[in-house]
Amino acid sequence: MFRSPFRSLAPVVAATATLLTSGAVAAAAPAAAAPCADIDVVSARGTFEPGTLGVIVGDPVFSSVQRKLTGRSTTSYAVNYPANLDLMSATKGNIDVVNHVTAQARSCPNQRFVLVGYSQGANVIGNAIGVSSAGAAVGAPIAATIPASIEPRVAAVVVFGPPIGAQGRHITGTYQSRTKEYCVKTDPVCVNGATDVLSHLSYFLNADDAATFIAGKV
Repeated sequence: MFRSPFRSLAPVVAATATLLTSGAVAAAAPAAAAPCADIDVVSARGTFEPGTLGVIVGDPVFSSVQRKLTGRSTTSYAVNYPANLDLMSATKGNIDVVNHVTAQARSCPNQRFVLVGYSQGANVIGNAIGVSSAGAAVGAPIAATIPASIEPRVAAVVVFGPPIGAQGRHITGTYQSRTKEYCVKTDPVCVNGATDVLSHLSYFLNADDAATFIAGKV
């Protein structure tokens, strides 16, 4: 039986705080952005995750992307949302992603986008591309989606520890062929019945692999 999303998330939140306090994960500062770069990396952090883009996923992934795309300019955008346990948190993130991408696409007609989401941030990104996270841990119904006219400019989508995985669901549809999901088999956030909460904090180990995937799509 699927456990209460908030009950299953509580030990992960506590473990996140412990790990970050201990300094076991280091943040990587993203570089200064040009107004209209070739690639804009949009990152939605996890619940209570610190860091500019997210210390566990967003920051290390963006740093790796910059190293691999040396011939192209890159910018980063930290999704502006609470990333907490409020029932409207993922909804606010969903709307902000769509608003940001839409505004950027209008201002920068040649810009392409990479969408990155970790934990609750994976819900945010999923909703923005039309995959509902309703019923998942810290999820919400879809509030807005990236316009169809902009969809071809989304080069890659990468999610880590997606809570919809615990429901046996994945990103399917229009964006499936340019999406990569990372889910450790012992991670209780994305695997129903798993119990190793610390594995949910290990996705920084996949940053380089994710950047390789992204580089192959842009």
